[in-house]
Amino acid sequence: MWNPPPEHPLRRLFAGLAEHAFFSHLGVADPPLTDYLSSLLARFIHNDAVFRLRGDGGQPLTELTDMVVEAARLPAGGRTQCDYYRHIGDFALFWTGVYPEAVERMRSRACKDAFVNYTAQGKRGYMLTSRLEEERHHDEEAGLFRRLSDQFEVCALGLRKVREEWEEMRSAPPGGGVIG
Repeated sequence: MWNPPPEHPLRRLFAGLAEHAFFSHLGVADPPLTDYLSSLLARFIHNDAVFRLRGDGGQPLTELTDMVVEAARLPAGGRTQCDYYRHIGDFALFWTGVYPEAVERMRSRACKDAFVNYTAQGKRGYMLTSRLEEERHHDEEAGLFRRLSDQFEVCALGLRKVREEWEEMRSAPPGGGVIG
């Protein structure tokens, strides 16, 4: 899994946007949380990261339903199961936060995910990740994933604000909006 270092330009861009959106708009000052979310945004720039989980036949899993089923089939408590549940949380948060309209469009199509509650599955994915990290005595990571689960809706709202800000950046005239 590609995880850009903190000094990578995309990561710095998303870190600034996330810190601003979460602190200014939502009053959330949680640097580990905003750092995780800026890393998530930078990782998910690549489609292979969004659809990195594979099914039995090696095909990419593109629906949340398939990811949940595959995670349940894995041996309990292993690193792989933890990675699957973490990705389920990330996948659900990314789509509900950054592209909620895509989740809504999916509900109108005939696909497995049409009846899935992305928020509930994302919260569950992060909570299970938290428990698995706790078993491994990774208390700091467990706490982060617990907060992601508990504050899933706030995180999704914050990611919507991040998207709004980057869309404003794209539409702003060169020179920071100063028209002379």
